[in-house]
Amino acid sequence: MTTLGEILDLAEELWPKNLAEEWDAPGLVAGDPKTVVSRALLSVDITDAVLTEAIELGCQLIISHHPYLLRPVNSIAVGTPKGGVLTRAIENKIALFAAHTNSDVVEDGVSHTFARQLGLTEIRPLVSLDDSRIGHGRVGRFERSVKLGELALALARLLPPTATGIRVSGDYEQLVQVVALCGGAGDSFIPNAIEANVDAYITSDLRHHVVQEAREKSESMSIVDVSHWSSESLWLPVAAKQLSQVFAEVDFVVSEIRSDPWDFTVTQ
Repeated sequence: MTTLGEILDLAEELWPKNLAEEWDAPGLVAGDPKTVVSRALLSVDITDAVLTEAIELGCQLIISHHPYLLRPVNSIAVGTPKGGVLTRAIENKIALFAAHTNSDVVEDGVSHTFARQLGLTEIRPLVSLDDSRIGHGRVGRFERSVKLGELALALARLLPPTATGIRVSGDYEQLVQVVALCGGAGDSFIPNAIEANVDAYITSDLRHHVVQEAREKSESMSIVDVSHWSSESLWLPVAAKQLSQVFAEVDFVVSEIRSDPWDFTVTQ
């Protein structure tokens, strides 16, 4: 039998909490470390649909990338946005755990997985922490140059499809070889990508003025905006495999719920 506490100990080895940003809130949100876990669900987000999936699968644990209580709340009453899900999780004896920025920065973490699956080589952190192997984002290179349009198509094939698709600021014919990326929202690392002299930077949740100003600072660096959820979802099977290698008796299942918030787009 495997307890939640044993899984938490392994999670600390894989994604040390001391690597998380100060503003972050990874770790155990609800649950008893003495609980026996036979099945766990991995997801980017915890939503009502994800919780329903966990209940139907008979899970005792949800491991999410995004912390469910990242921002302070004043109430967890059933009628509140967070309270209903949290109450239902507790009633069904499902523990909630998150590995967020601490899983972004590690080897085999969110950004490293994204870079490797995109086919980049010579991968290194875009923003290194104390250890040169650890840090936010990743920089790598393709073995041969590709057109920016081809890179966008490769991303469309790699990432789970979403309503917003792939948005690109740059010339379709531009040749790209050195690429920086950051899974999730990485607009704060745009200056680092410019400094790294990359041909393209890939991240999520980019705003009008942020992209406009970045292109004015560096016309040679194209910018690609992808779904926040999609870019981080690639890491879930990797995390499930890491956990399964230690706890083979536990069934670690990747959620089939697409928690990207956008449902459709229209064009003129």
